[in-house]
Amino acid sequence: MFDTKVAILVRDDLAAWQKLNVTAFLATGIAGEAPEAMGEPYLDAEGRRFARLLGQPILIFSSDAKALLRAHRVAGEEGLACAAYVQAMFSTGHDAANREVFAAEPAQAPDLVGVAIRGAKKAVDKAVKGARLHP
Repeated sequence: MFDTKVAILVRDDLAAWQKLNVTAFLATGIAGEAPEAMGEPYLDAEGRRFARLLGQPILIFSSDAKALLRAHRVAGEEGLACAAYVQAMFSTGHDAANREVFAAEPAQAPDLVGVAIRGAKKAVDKAVKGARLHP
């Protein structure tokens, strides 16, 4: 049904609140990169308007640090839309500080705790190889 795929990979050794936090942030990153993938606003039975959601499923994967780095690398090689969250971002309190600690990470080996990718199905499948769907 869709010619693209969205996948979020979260490091498996995080606390539950961290997994949820990272997943939420990464989903917004993909939505921001792909406004054309957003559906129409939702209306309830009384006509009240609710925010638009991404119009396609998002697969959530659990992975180790090695699989995260691999997905990050393949996403770059394949030209996929990519959002990333690094460990140091847990210690900041606002967006500007997040960007500072993110920029301080080594580009080829950041301390990733999560990545989200969107693009052609086969390219996304290649990037998530070795990760498993989150239980």
